[in-house]
Amino acid sequence: MFGRRNRIEGLDRLIRDFQRLGQVPQKVANKSARAGAAIARASAKDNAPVDTGQLKKNIVMRVERSRTVRVGKKVYGIMINSKKTDLFAKISKAGKRSYYPASQEYGWKIKGVRKHGKHYLERALVGNYSKIQKEIIQVAGQEVDKILRGG
Repeated sequence: MFGRRNRIEGLDRLIRDFQRLGQVPQKVANKSARAGAAIARASAKDNAPVDTGQLKKNIVMRVERSRTVRVGKKVYGIMINSKKTDLFAKISKAGKRSYYPASQEYGWKIKGVRKHGKHYLERALVGNYSKIQKEIIQVAGQEVDKILRGG
């Protein structure tokens, strides 16, 4: 997948360390995934449109829930706080429901004219892909080193 020029620094060493451990400890997966997701969350907050500031304030990081437990896997989502939906959901006089964060992300139509979205959540991930990847590998490497040293 990656050519020589795009080789991820530290990945070979991390793979060797995982082979020595036998499997990825859940502690390593948790910390490294959280560190990567924190970069995306910070970027989303920086790029979120500001009207009242509520959108930026309510961007949260949530752990994905799964029915099956997979040791060594952890996934975080960057999203709008679902407890604050009442702040952002509006119903027009015509009975149509609109959701402000979605319209800011994907765009909207006004009288048939399409307004493009800001794509602040998408850009938080796509624009920081390599930075997130490096952070995950760095944190995972540090945690594996701690485990292998017995600390």
